[in-house]
This record gives sequence, structure tokens and C-alpha cells, in this order.
Amino acid sequence: MKQQEYLKIIETELQRINKIIDHKIIHGEEYSREARDHKLLLRKVRQNRSSGFFSRLFPVLSHF
Repeated sequence: MKQQEYLKIIETELQRINKIIDHKIIHGEEYSREARDHKLLLRKVRQNRSSGFFSRLFPVLSHF
């Protein structure tokens, strides 16, 4: 699987989780499990997007 395909799958899952979180917020329900999953997926996206050559040479600049 290509990295772009992997990121697309993760972003699709993020959108799905966002909809669930929004629904739970509107109905006053607990959403901590979904928030945790969302946070982990965001971390995966950031790790895969910052794995380029430039960010390995200058890791401090990849946070901007």
C-alpha cells in the first residue's frame, strides 16, 4: 500500500470519528473513547507526513 493510500484511509477514518464525536456532543453523551482514537490517528498522519527528507534534516522546522 502506498503512503498516499494509507493517509487517505486514515483521513477517511478521522472524518468518520469526527461525525460520531459531533453526534455525541449534540446529544450530551460521553465521547472519550472516540477522542482517544482521533488523537492516535492524528499522530499517525503527522508521523507519515513528516517523514520526508527535509524534515529528517531539519526536525525543528517540521513543527511549523
